[in-house]
Amino acid sequence: MQKGVATVAQLGEFDAILDARSPAEYADDHIPGAISCPVLSNEERARVGTLYKQVSVFEAKKLGAVLVARNIAALIEAHFLDKPKSWRPLVYCWRGGQRSGAFTHILREIGWDAHRLEGGYKGWRRHVLARLAELPPRFAFRVVAGPTGSAKSRLLEALAGLGAQVLHLEELAAHKGSVLGVLPDAPQPSQKMFETRLLQALERLDPARPVFVEAESRRIGRLQVPDALIEAMRAAPCLKIEACRAARADFLLSDYAYFLERPEWLAAQLQHLRGLQSHETLARWQALIDAGEFRALVEDLLEKHYDPLYERSQEKNYRYADAPAFVTDELSPDAIKRLAERILAA
Repeated sequence: MQKGVATVAQLGEFDAILDARSPAEYADDHIPGAISCPVLSNEERARVGTLYKQVSVFEAKKLGAVLVARNIAALIEAHFLDKPKSWRPLVYCWRGGQRSGAFTHILREIGWDAHRLEGGYKGWRRHVLARLAELPPRFAFRVVAGPTGSAKSRLLEALAGLGAQVLHLEELAAHKGSVLGVLPDAPQPSQKMFETRLLQALERLDPARPVFVEAESRRIGRLQVPDALIEAMRAAPCLKIEACRAARADFLLSDYAYFLERPEWLAAQLQHLRGLQSHETLARWQALIDAGEFRALVEDLLEKHYDPLYERSQEKNYRYADAPAFVTDELSPDAIKRLAERILAA
């Protein structure tokens, strides 16, 4: 290996990981724990790129050198002057080329044992995708199934609280997985960041112990569950939560309480069901929203949309037929905890 160059396998050997890419690139996804240290701002990167395409490589490099040198000096002055000589940073950019190379060179000239990541962020992405393809078959998943409103996500949290291993995909995806699953103040991550979070979660799991996971579709909101993971989940045994419709309606009114405070937003989300539900049905649901009849709305959504959808999908994707059933007529926090205790004792 070239001096001053490190691989993804060596990430844990460094005191800090510095992401030299632009803030927009960092926001899209980054190596866990990396600090944003852009040697070009979003605007500067666009300027250099335009010059590269429209004028010449030479002119782009001249401007880039000025901007990068200025920004590296500012970063060192603002963040690193207190670092001892023993400090070992790892720097990466998009491909492990000029941006991280320039930053690493200056840090090494100062006297720090700085390294550049071989392959940069692209090398990290190759590592993420390879690991997401190889890890899922190693785990003994237990898939928690049940119709909408069965408190499956809250059950996962209760299981985790009791010491069980849990893979909470909806939490990683910042989405509840249905047409009304958008969280009002928590935008979904990019696909790349979702996969990075997912890899982190998988690498914390012990293959020798069961892993509880919710029966998800291939998509959670706008994000795609990796093929190897969805295949491993669909091949795994299920357990079914069977709660009465009244209990599920009570739970949904509590768990989706933010919808009651934003009825216009709720109405807008329901418009995504155009083509799946008739104009008359959508008009009835809008009238219930306008009247504040939210319980009637929830019960009608369960009866007309969610429960039929669940019935159609039961045998299509997961091993429901021989799944043990856990029956409950209540889905309060205490009842969910008792349900989790029953599952772990089974």
